[in-house]
Amino acid sequence: MTAKIDLSPCPVPIWLPGGHVQTIHAAYFARHHRIAFVRERVDTPDGDFIDLDWTGPGLFADRLADGSSAVRDAHLNQTAARRWMQEDDWNSLPQCSDTQALVLFHGLEGGSRSHYAQAIAQYFRARGWVVVVVHFRGCSGFPNRMARAYYSGDSDEVGFCLETVRQRLPSARWYAVGVSLGGNALLKRLGEQGEHCNWLTACAAISVPTDLVACGEHLSTSLIGRYIYCPHFLRSMKHKIFDKARRFPGMIDMLRLGQSRTLRDFDDVYTAPMHGFKHALDYWTKASSKQFMQGIAVPTLVLNAKNDPFVPIDSLPSVNDASEHVLLHQPEQGGHVGFTTGAFPGNINWLPSRLAHFFDTKQ
Repeated sequence: MTAKIDLSPCPVPIWLPGGHVQTIHAAYFARHHRIAFVRERVDTPDGDFIDLDWTGPGLFADRLADGSSAVRDAHLNQTAARRWMQEDDWNSLPQCSDTQALVLFHGLEGGSRSHYAQAIAQYFRARGWVVVVVHFRGCSGFPNRMARAYYSGDSDEVGFCLETVRQRLPSARWYAVGVSLGGNALLKRLGEQGEHCNWLTACAAISVPTDLVACGEHLSTSLIGRYIYCPHFLRSMKHKIFDKARRFPGMIDMLRLGQSRTLRDFDDVYTAPMHGFKHALDYWTKASSKQFMQGIAVPTLVLNAKNDPFVPIDSLPSVNDASEHVLLHQPEQGGHVGFTTGAFPGNINWLPSRLAHFFDTKQ
């Protein structure tokens, strides 16, 4: 059995022509709700930590479980979280078997402040769901403790995060969403674990680079990738790694890091060797999720616009690349995590509504 395909359109307005415009407009100009979260910090087995941002019925960022006003933690000012989770907060969240809960894994240098995370969290929270945004190491507004960071194929980290949130609400019906880099890591985990992930009701991956070799080369060699997208990501990534180099002297080649101009350069000098790979090509090859998608046993939506400027169209997964549990939705328009619809300046409500439709119908 092969995957199913959906070619129905995303109704992107005519005043947003092309994948680049659709990508940039959604990230900076399209309308979406802005919500605040309550943050939990969880220690990892290797001595580091991850930050989880929670929202849901009965959980309020501006007051505690007893109804008293919460004092905003100044350390969280640059994040979408207002305060830290308290023990009594868990009693505020619904614990019954009909509770629906969603865990979201963000994209490269993203987090709970990202436009897609805000839109998805607000949409499902308004429908009574619990939503938790998992921050990969170093992406929550705080530097992580170790020299390592995060990478696109870290399915073990995804597995740890899934089990962590499951333990918090063990009776809930859990769903998982991964965006871009987070989507690749989620799909890899689902494919590796197969039926062991069947406790998840359904999953979705959005604008996911299932072939990291093709996507990495495209972003590193195309003109707009090399001179617009790569510098955008590298500004924050290099800043974080320079800080790590000062904290862990001798572990990172600062000269080569400073000379990095593309994602391939960066992954060659830092991501690959720091996370056990020989070089960028070795990392991209082994971490690509497409080779694992035949093993997916959970109903899973893989949503990729054909004009995504980060993901070459010929690298998109075909029906033969994935199991019968996968629905490949590949509209012509949408950009990279764009999918803006409506009158100017547009909104990004189509994306969470598409997820909800799949979670309800598996179509």
